[in-house]
Amino acid sequence: MHLTPNLVAAFAVLALACAAALIGVLALSRYARMQRSARTLEGALTQRVAAGAPVSTDSGPARGEAPPTGLFAAIGRASIAWLDTSFGRIAVADEDRRLLDRCGYLDARARGAFMLARIAGAALAPVALMLLARGTPHGARFTLLLFVALSGGFMAPKWFVQSRANARQRAVGNELPMFVDLLRLLQGVGLSLDQSLQVMIHDFKTVLPILSKELAAAQAQFATGRTREQSLKRLSSSYENEDLAAVVRLVIQVEKYGGAVQEPLRQFGDRMREARRAALRERIGKVTVKMTGVMVLTLLPALLIVTAGPGFLAVLHSLSGLHR
Repeated sequence: MHLTPNLVAAFAVLALACAAALIGVLALSRYARMQRSARTLEGALTQRVAAGAPVSTDSGPARGEAPPTGLFAAIGRASIAWLDTSFGRIAVADEDRRLLDRCGYLDARARGAFMLARIAGAALAPVALMLLARGTPHGARFTLLLFVALSGGFMAPKWFVQSRANARQRAVGNELPMFVDLLRLLQGVGLSLDQSLQVMIHDFKTVLPILSKELAAAQAQFATGRTREQSLKRLSSSYENEDLAAVVRLVIQVEKYGGAVQEPLRQFGDRMREARRAALRERIGKVTVKMTGVMVLTLLPALLIVTAGPGFLAVLHSLSGLHR
């Protein structure tokens, strides 16, 4: 079958219609289930009130905190329900979920929005390409461009999330020496580990913008009954930083076995600063090598013109005088 722009556009519109219909059906079915659950709960509460049983006002959402309603909210809830399906595990793979965790997107709503962004990008990028083509000649090249547009639209959200995750990973590496020094200082003045972490979360959030949020999430998990090792597990594994993992292991050991932590933190901070100095010296060495090529391409021609230019002009004048 010979592909024409009209036929491809028809296929794209049909695919978009099928996807929209599927999302709408899932959203409406989930909304209907929620309505049935709400009616069942309301009926049970009405029966308890009629029987004279006390009804607790603390259970359920408070007034003004009801879940959002509407088409977009229903689509968002349907996308969250898709995360555990086979399609959801393909659209949001384990690697994508780790990247979202590294970016600070920890809830299922962010993962559902990421999956919707990938679906929308894969559907809209070919349509945009066909609108820009305006009926130009087609064929194998046009089909290849459509495939590239579909792949690019599907991968664009991941590229954005990956760039943000890499930026946060570099920021965590830059914040880590300050975190170690602050922890050593706060432990040295007699504060406990919980007090030290609370001070860094509340008073040093401008100095540690990312680590303070991660520590706040870990402290919230610790307050709900998890152990210190469980609450700090994501912090030590998400950013793939060996120094951060070593600091977390040290904090866990101090929490579990006790003991003085100032001297190990001082030694660890000195070793980290020395490693950073070595990395800076290595980067400076690489910049020097790269600048050699730049200097050859830019400064050497100007130097040759300045030094050899007068002699070359004198030779030209002498040769012109001989011809006369």
